[in-house]
Amino acid sequence: MNATAEPVRIEVARHIAEVRAADWNGLRGTEYPFLRHEFLLALEETGCVAPATGWTPCHLLLRDAAGRLLGAMPLYSKTSSYGEFVFDWAWADAYRRAGLRYFPKLVSAVPFTPATSPRLLHAAGQDPEQAGIALLSGATELARQAGASSVHVLFPTAGESGLLSRAGFMPRKDCQFHWANRGYADFDAFLGEFTAEKRKKARRERRRVAEAGISFVRLGGGEIDAALWRKLMPLYASSFWRRGREPYLNDAFFTRVSTALPDNVLAIVAMRRGEPVATALCFRSADTLYGRYWGSEGDYHSLHFETCYYQGIEYCIEQGLKSFEPGTQGEHKISRGFVPTETRSAHWLSHPQFARAIDQYLDRERAHIDEYMEAASDHVPYRRGTG
Repeated sequence: MNATAEPVRIEVARHIAEVRAADWNGLRGTEYPFLRHEFLLALEETGCVAPATGWTPCHLLLRDAAGRLLGAMPLYSKTSSYGEFVFDWAWADAYRRAGLRYFPKLVSAVPFTPATSPRLLHAAGQDPEQAGIALLSGATELARQAGASSVHVLFPTAGESGLLSRAGFMPRKDCQFHWANRGYADFDAFLGEFTAEKRKKARRERRRVAEAGISFVRLGGGEIDAALWRKLMPLYASSFWRRGREPYLNDAFFTRVSTALPDNVLAIVAMRRGEPVATALCFRSADTLYGRYWGSEGDYHSLHFETCYYQGIEYCIEQGLKSFEPGTQGEHKISRGFVPTETRSAHWLSHPQFARAIDQYLDRERAHIDEYMEAASDHVPYRRGTG
């Protein structure tokens, strides 16, 4: 820390509402929409994040003697691994077979949001290294006090990786597929970098959607009223119901967050005969579009690709956004212009023997991910020398 604001305590906030919005949003890192006080508050106050859903808030706050907020770490006590997108079910099963409890565990993440952003927030003028070390020390101490098996930091930034390692957290690597804007004038200019075969396929997919009588509107949060949200929610929920799961988020959350953060919410809506038939619910920052949730009321050829990928790319080009992160998994994204991109997590386990075993596993897994990303890169649709 600096000489004028030495930290004297770590506090635990059991509800984000215990922190003044201006103080939280004044921390470095909260320019990301998912880390805004409004977003986290909407999750909690609409019941999407609660003990009943497996997420109990225990946010860490770093304060000085005068009570000023110097840093923070979004943190949750978890009783399952649902909604995290970094899979550790095998670890939990190994604990169970050894007669040990894996849950509860502590997780620093944004619930239901596999998007990279800072996890160790700090105030302007504070040393990020010292603030981060203090917060991570506070997280492991809280885990010991609460009887939690572990602390997991999911989707931190590349800049936080070294700090996490120095604090004793084991690095883990995974892969998503992201799109980068190379200054394209329009969508055709983007397709112009594809091979002829891949360009023809993309245009055919777009044409099939149009031939089905489907058109699109893109609406910011301030343009979506309660009546439209009521039509979009069954579409969003359909992708969960098909997998036999309850939706992570409810209509109260979307209604609230679109009002609180209207410039950060984007709904891409597929319309047919005047009614919504599919939607991709997205968020955006100043330079990045984040695709989050998709659903449709029927099976239309290529509609998923158009709604979730091509419409988002077109929006980024029009808005001058530099990147598009459409979410987790999905090798089908590669042929639509998305390239393999490294994502990260970091893990601390209180049990020494399990920590050593998992550290060895993660070493092998990282090598596998490197090989996978290299192989996936061979299948991007770009002409040689352009992608």
